[in-house]
Amino acid sequence: MHTATVPSPSRPKNFSAQQTIDPVTFTCDAPDAKSVYLSGDFNDWDPDAHPMKRMPDGTWKSKIQLNPGEHHYWFLVDGKATLDPKAHGRAHDIENHRVSRVTVDYI
Repeated sequence: MHTATVPSPSRPKNFSAQQTIDPVTFTCDAPDAKSVYLSGDFNDWDPDAHPMKRMPDGTWKSKIQLNPGEHHYWFLVDGKATLDPKAHGRAHDIENHRVSRVTVDYI
């Protein structure tokens, strides 16, 4: 009787979920704003979860790690929901609000 050795699936060395994708940089052009937050399905639409940092040129930036797939979001500029003109597209959330869309791929 012969027994066969079945190799286990190969895995990349030093593999981790965080190494599969680059962080996504969100930029909001709102030079007169007092505060800007990033809110989306990736933070359960929590309006305080991702405060954005004001840059010297008047833009606001936030860099966050997202899982691969499609994500919906908007900026909260002084508390007002604002779509991202540089988004990958537009979509509607479950309450039919227009939202910005970003798609994240594996690297």
